[in-house]
Amino acid sequence: MQNPRVSILIPFKNTAHFLPECLDSILEQTYSNWEVLAINDHSDDGSLDLLTLYAKKDQRIKVFKNKGQGIIPALRTAYKNSSGDYITRMDSDDIMKPNRLDVMVKSLIENGEGHVAVGKVKYFSERGVSNGYARYESWLNKLTQVGKNYDEIYKECVIPSPCWMTFKKDLELCGAFEPDRYPEDYDLTFRFYENGLKVIPCSETLHLWRDYDSRTSRTSEHYAQNYFLELKLHYFLRLDYDKNRPLVIWGAGFKGKSVAKLLLKADISFVWLCDNPKKIGKKIYGKELVHFKTLEELESPQSIITVANEQAQNEIKDFLNRTNQLPMQDFFFFC
Repeated sequence: MQNPRVSILIPFKNTAHFLPECLDSILEQTYSNWEVLAINDHSDDGSLDLLTLYAKKDQRIKVFKNKGQGIIPALRTAYKNSSGDYITRMDSDDIMKPNRLDVMVKSLIENGEGHVAVGKVKYFSERGVSNGYARYESWLNKLTQVGKNYDEIYKECVIPSPCWMTFKKDLELCGAFEPDRYPEDYDLTFRFYENGLKVIPCSETLHLWRDYDSRTSRTSEHYAQNYFLELKLHYFLRLDYDKNRPLVIWGAGFKGKSVAKLLLKADISFVWLCDNPKKIGKKIYGKELVHFKTLEELESPQSIITVANEQAQNEIKDFLNRTNQLPMQDFFFFC
């Protein structure tokens, strides 16, 4: 198939200010065999009117109403009405680089089914990009450059929600947008990983990712830290946890406590390590914290590392490497 149709799924809600740039960037794509499935998620600004005007000018743009509430029902509506061979997402406040679809389609044609095409991203903002987002962008792009995104999947979402493309068959295999689990982009990434979809390396920046205060990922409760931790642990226990090996948690900060609480609730036994002299020997939730060298006494442990400090992470990594433990087999960074 040399000229496959690409279905671009776009949920939108009150983004009239940004939609023209978004839609114009799609119209300016060097690859032209696409359709837009734009789903109005109960906008009360001029978004719907604006999109309706674009749809009248170009029949490749189709507008539907979200019968449910939120991004997941909107994505389901878009997917249900799609006719493309390939599926991709787009955020209604972002901008595609002109060659984005072209690069991704060619990558999928060259590599075939069982792959997901990605691209580097670039954040932009009228008030300047925060240090946190700049670091995330750099980290994500380094993984994308070599296609090693899954290597650090438990840290953060390793495939950006508006910058992936895959065969419709493969998306169907992964359950498409069926689960009611947020953050929905991270959940889908885990399902790509679970079903063995290989990430195609990409060295080009294909997507401009807008940051602003009222952006959904900043305002919706579905993107709060506890949702991320619950999702990470859900997939860790399902995909990488070996119940025949001792489970270890490193760190007793917010994330460490949250993971410990979830494990206790699930009645899963674990050893809780700490390097803070003030906390060692104390109990949290009835569980005693022990010195990290206790790890050496355990037979073939698996470690969840919740320590956020970069220097401390490097020290932990060095310690684990000296004992011949392997990432994504023996230890997993949750930060």
